Amino acid sequence: MTEAKKSLKRTLIGKVVSDKRQKTVTVLVERRVKHELYGKIVAKSSKYHAHDENGEYHLGDVIEITESRPLSKTKNWVATRLVQKAGLL
Repeated sequence: MTEAKKSLKRTLIGKVVSDKRQKTVTVLVERRVKHELYGKIVAKSSKYHAHDENGEYHLGDVIEITESRPLSKTKNWVATRLVQKAGLL
C-alpha cells in the first residue's frame, strides 16, 4: 500500500536558482510545450520552493523534487535527490 501512495506524489526535475534561505531552495523547472495556435515549441518555466533539511543542495545543482504536505505558506515540495552537481557540464 505504501508503494501505491508514493506513485500519487508528483516529482519534477529542475535547477536550483537560489539557496540563500535556511532549509529552503528555489528550483526552476522548465518544460517545452507546443503553442496552441501557432504550433511553435515554446519553453515555459515555473519556480518552486523546496524543503532542503540539511542544506546539501546549492546554486546550479540539478535536483529532483517531490510533492508533499504544505510546510509553509509557499513551500509544498521536498528536495529528494541530486541529479547533477553544479559545474560538471
